[in-house]
Formats: sequence, structure tokens, C-alpha cells
Amino acid sequence: MSASIIWFRNDLRLTDNPALIASLGSGRAVLPVYVLDEETEGVRAPGAASRWWLHHSLLALDASLRTLGSRLILRRGPAERVIAELAAECEAEAIYWNRVYDQGSRERDARLKQFFTQRGIVAESLKANLLFEPWEVKTLAGEPFKVFTPFWRACRNLASPDMALPAPRALPAPAMWPESDRLSDWRLLPTAPDWAGGMRASWTPGEAAAARRLTDFLDDALARYRQARDLPAVEGTSRLSPHLAFGEISPRQIWRTATGRGHSAAVEKFLAELGWREFSYSLLFHFGDLAQRNFRPEFDVFPWAEAGDALEAWRRGRTGYPIVDAGMRELWTTGWMHNRVRMIAASFLTKDLLVDWRTGERWFWDTLVDADPANNATGWQWVAGTGADAAPYLRVFNPVLQGEKFDPNGDYVRRWVPELASLPAETIHRPWTARQPLPPDVYPARLVDHAAARVRALGAFRTIKRSA
Repeated sequence: MSASIIWFRNDLRLTDNPALIASLGSGRAVLPVYVLDEETEGVRAPGAASRWWLHHSLLALDASLRTLGSRLILRRGPAERVIAELAAECEAEAIYWNRVYDQGSRERDARLKQFFTQRGIVAESLKANLLFEPWEVKTLAGEPFKVFTPFWRACRNLASPDMALPAPRALPAPAMWPESDRLSDWRLLPTAPDWAGGMRASWTPGEAAAARRLTDFLDDALARYRQARDLPAVEGTSRLSPHLAFGEISPRQIWRTATGRGHSAAVEKFLAELGWREFSYSLLFHFGDLAQRNFRPEFDVFPWAEAGDALEAWRRGRTGYPIVDAGMRELWTTGWMHNRVRMIAASFLTKDLLVDWRTGERWFWDTLVDADPANNATGWQWVAGTGADAAPYLRVFNPVLQGEKFDPNGDYVRRWVPELASLPAETIHRPWTARQPLPPDVYPARLVDHAAARVRALGAFRTIKRSA
């Protein structure tokens, strides 16, 4: 029996995996492979937290494949070379993969498709990780959308996503399995020191865990989602983002399962969060390197400040603003941060400290388990004011007021900044006003006065506006 390769990337699941089903449907033996590509120019290597998640997700995928009589082949190196060598080694007659949308990966995939096609080998890419392809959602003028609300309205006017594909019950194995790397040899896990204890306590990677998390969210939190999603002290969000980032669950599965509960206002709000992800990927597809270039080119001359010691204080949760520090410590410990707090922390870095948003984006890329090439960059550019659908004058978040509004009792701060736990709710978000402020060696003084920093930021934005 000839072989077909299913090349796994950010689609580490068996259910609703079109490339896997196409490979099975080819009538050939199915050869599952994952390539750790850290060398291809323009393709971003995973950060440290993502590497931890990837290790466990690959373990879970391999275990699932073995229940079907198959296994996962691991190879490391530039994907073009590795896939071509594996195809020759196994005399593969077809290769299937699900599409990714960053520019470097698309260019690589196009070269691979041409390489295989010229040699008479079937090479097919399929849609698996978006509800709508970026080229399917256009304005009436045929242009990509640059504002979310009309983009999502256009999406909702398209046909609803199809039903999710079932997982195969068995996979035909090749007569001989090619050699595979040992996952432990990739050294994806931290060892000295092992800083992943908080992530192990917070997360279970893998397809089965993703399905459970979706069910638990819909059963327990969906009804209060519209109100609770902005409250970091409660479990008000789905926390599906890392599972989506690694493709352990598909957006189509989420859509179909959620809408199966009815079309309530809570469901619609939840689906709109999938819509923001779709919008981010549309921007990534149409406008190139979102993680490196300002979407709005007038910001190419923005007077960013030198990061200095303030950057390290921000990274470690030592800014003197409790809601910012709580978020940065949650991130450092668990590899995740509540979305409302992400916006506050990003605004503080880019507006209060005037540090280039790309510096923050790189830190999040390295420390987030849900680091995503579209969502991460789009979110940072939105907050910084450099991106699509951004209004910089309206988005200088006040970290004190944001904390008092979304963590009114201080429960989130008390959890992640325990040195402030004894402060009453009235002062926990402004500890410098407490009757007996804590000494700086216990909790630091504010890096900046927010009111003065806001005036500085608005002055910098006016400079850009005059020069535009």
C-alpha cells in the first residue's frame, strides 16, 4: 500500500481535521508527522511557554493516534527539507495539511506544493482552523475589512459553518514505520530551573482536555458570560485560547457546540470572540507581518521611550499598580492572563511607559501558552493605537479605575499580589493612599504617576497626528 502523509501543524487533533480525513480517504496508508521547524525564515519559532504546551500536546496526539493503530512521527529541521526527505523515504504519493496564514508559512507551503506537484505527488491544503477563509470576507468594494464590527456583520451574513468532521475510527498503517525523533530529545520542557509548576497546576493540554473545557464552560459559565467575562477574579471566560492556538479544538467545533445550546445573547457574545480571532487572522493574511510592522505607518516615527529598568519591573509585576502587577504575575506563573488585564497591562507599557508595543508583544509571545501570531499582534497593536480599528486617544487605560471597576473587592489582586492582601477594597488598587503605605521593599512605589503619564502619551500622539 502506498502512503499519504498528514502533516500536523497547529491542528493537533483527530476530530474535525480535514487534512487527516483527506489522507484517510485517499485509500493509502496514513503517515502522521509533526515537524519542529525553528529554522525557516519568516516562520516564528514557539516561545518558552508554548514549547511546554507543545510537548504535552504532542504526547496527547500520539496517544490518540495509537488507539487507532497509528503513531506520530517526529522530525526536526526546516520543514521543506524534512517533508521532502520523508516523502522520498516512504515513497509517499500524497501529502495533506491544513492551512496556516502567516506570510512566512504560506510562502513555504506554496513552495512545497509546487515541489510535490512537479513530481506528480498530490499536495493539498485544506481549511481547518478558521470559520471563514480570509479571502471569503470582503467589503462591497472587494477589499479586506479594517474595522471589526462590519467584518463580523459580513461573516454573520455568510452561511453558517458546516458540521464538524468526526474523528476516524482507525488509520491504515504503513508496512514499515520510518524513524522518529524522541520527543524528550527536543528539550521543549524547562529543566534548570523548572519554572513550569504553575502551568502544570493550571492546564491540561490535549484534545480531550479541550473538549472537556468547552463542555464545562457551556454548562457552568455561559449563562453569565456577558457580565463575568471582564471580571478577572472569577472563572467567567472559556479559557479555550491555548487549545485553539494549538488546534486541539477547532473553531467549527466550538461554533456548532455553542449554537447547539440556542442563540441567546450570551452565545452571540461568545461567538463574537471567535469573530475577533477571525478578524485578526484576516489582518494577518492581508497585511503581512503584524508582529513587526505598525499597521498604521504614521507610527513609524512615534517617539517611543527607552525601556530601561521600567521594562523589567513591568515584566516582573513590580510597577506599583496592583492590577497590572497581578496580571503580570499571573502570566509568569500560569502562562496565561485574563483578557481584560492583558489590555490594562499592555496599555500601561505602551501609554504610561511609552515602550514600543513590539517589546511587549515579544514578551507575551514567550510567556503565553496561547501565544498566537494573529491574536497576539493584533491585540497589542489595538491597545497601542498602531493597529486596525484603533482609537488611541480613547484607549489610555487608567489602571486604578480599571482595577476598581473590574476587581472591585480586590480579590484578583489579593490572589496574585499577596503582600497587599490586608488592604481594604477602598485602597487596594491605590495602595500609596493607604493609612500606612507599605515600604518599597515589600511593595514598590509607582513607576509613574498615571495622570502625568497620560498627558505625556497624548502629547506624543498629537505629534504623530500633526506629522501624518
